[in-house]
Amino acid sequence: MMQVLSTGHIYLVDDDASIRSALVGTLERQGFSVTPYPSAAEFLKHATPVSPAVIVLDMRMPGQSGVELQAELTRHGWTTPVIFISDESLPAQIVQAMKQGAGDFLLKPFSMQDLLTAVDRGLEQDRATHTVLIKARAVEKLYITLTRREREVFNAIIAGKTNKQVADADGSAAATIKLHRARVLSKMQVNSVADLIALTSQVDISALKSKP
Repeated sequence: MMQVLSTGHIYLVDDDASIRSALVGTLERQGFSVTPYPSAAEFLKHATPVSPAVIVLDMRMPGQSGVELQAELTRHGWTTPVIFISDESLPAQIVQAMKQGAGDFLLKPFSMQDLLTAVDRGLEQDRATHTVLIKARAVEKLYITLTRREREVFNAIIAGKTNKQVADADGSAAATIKLHRARVLSKMQVNSVADLIALTSQVDISALKSKP
């Protein structure tokens, strides 16, 4: 389970010990908690997800590169924003990092203000992502209480269909569909169709449909 923090956390992954030491000291004085890692392998071995957080990641390191670590984190479902830092990088690497969702790219030597700006932006993004995730989980918990028929009506409601349209499609009585719709609203803990649509506006409905 992801730990939720009241302040921001920074994962710092850089093979240069002097840079790690300098950045840790500066960032901690700014009020952030920081966990440094000397390599991608050490990060993968020891890091646990917290939020809000950002990953400050050296692009070019011995062994697994920053871009390779970013790709692996994406495959494992990490959504923590990534800020790349590097003293030199090939344009192709920068393009790949951005395509994989990197939030910022800072070329060494960068100013601390530029880093702090990127960190603040990343933390705000992670807070928003975490809020959506919490909302999705809450909707999922309610959705799985619906019966098969109620889920069919739920999907019809989200698709904007009226009671009559649903009834005409499967031969049911409009009054029966109205009853199912009322049960759906009750179980989803909303008072109206508009409330239900608002509740699910940031949720992947296709993922809900796959729930047993």
